[in-house]
Amino acid sequence: MKLRMKRIVLSLVVAFVMVLATTDAYSQCAMCRATVESNVGTGSPEPESEVGSGLNTGILYLMAIPYLLVGTVGFLWYKSNKRKNG
Repeated sequence: MKLRMKRIVLSLVVAFVMVLATTDAYSQCAMCRATVESNVGTGSPEPESEVGSGLNTGILYLMAIPYLLVGTVGFLWYKSNKRKNG
């Protein structure tokens, strides 16, 4: 049973790391793309060009938080049921 739990935890850690791995995409949705395109302009290395990177990072954090919350609740529920049954 411990080996199975270790595999589950390892697969969750790998999945979490893969979610946070970034690509060179400028936006994740149409509304964000319009914002980035209007702020970035020609792609000059000015502070405005960092808007796309910051926007993508914010979107990834917003996407990861619900999964972390559901995973935490599920894990605590599992532990609680394991104590009651065993």
